[in-house]
Amino acid sequence: MKQTHYVAREPDEQGFIHYTDTEHATWNTLVSRQLKLVQDRACQEYLDGIEQLALPHERIPQLAEINQVLSRTTGWQVARVPALIPFQTFFELLASKRFPVATFIRTPEELDYLQEPDIFHEIFGHCPLLTNPWFAQFTHTYGKLGLAASREQRVYLARLYWMTIEFGLVDTPQGRRIYGGGILSSPRETVYSLSDTPEHQAFAPLECMRTPYRIDILQPLYFVLPELKRLFDLAHEDIMALVGRAMQLGLHAPKFPPKAA
Repeated sequence: MKQTHYVAREPDEQGFIHYTDTEHATWNTLVSRQLKLVQDRACQEYLDGIEQLALPHERIPQLAEINQVLSRTTGWQVARVPALIPFQTFFELLASKRFPVATFIRTPEELDYLQEPDIFHEIFGHCPLLTNPWFAQFTHTYGKLGLAASREQRVYLARLYWMTIEFGLVDTPQGRRIYGGGILSSPRETVYSLSDTPEHQAFAPLECMRTPYRIDILQPLYFVLPELKRLFDLAHEDIMALVGRAMQLGLHAPKFPPKAA
């Protein structure tokens, strides 16, 4: 696990998490800015989820508020975790329909980009689509598969997660849209991902698993679903057989330069 200087907030005896005025102001800035950007760029299923969650703008929401909506819509919950968690814990949570949320928010100095997943990324980026049964089913299936997978298999599953749940695009009758939480929580990537600069490929899970990525750059390649329901269909396919095939074939050449030492 990588190190982080962020520390997740602990709840008080009543289960309430206290944040500072500065942290609430950071949330307000992030939500207000990003809502404007995603309106014509996010898929409708995500926008429907945003409407159902009814996220407050002036303060960081409590996890119990999110859980009320997720429980009602798909039976999911969010679970408070430290800033970074091991693969094993991550898969255990998803397999039990609990989505990990680190209860800290980035500092104003790191407003535009943060490598660690903070509460804004998790709540704003991912939770709206967890109200959607197709997306929720895929995420649940993914967690169960990851829990039973070997360490090497998990690396290939991680690439599938990255290219879908984090950085996926989808074609819709209204045009190409975003569903990946890593994009939807990033102002720069929200605009960039739909531009002509990066490469767009039709979604193929085997290709996703064979495609290297870096977490600290704008993605050079995005995979595009034909529709969001494709994730639900994938959840009922033999994903681990695809992992085995990807392991046999090996990785594609990276589409990015190596990270400087």
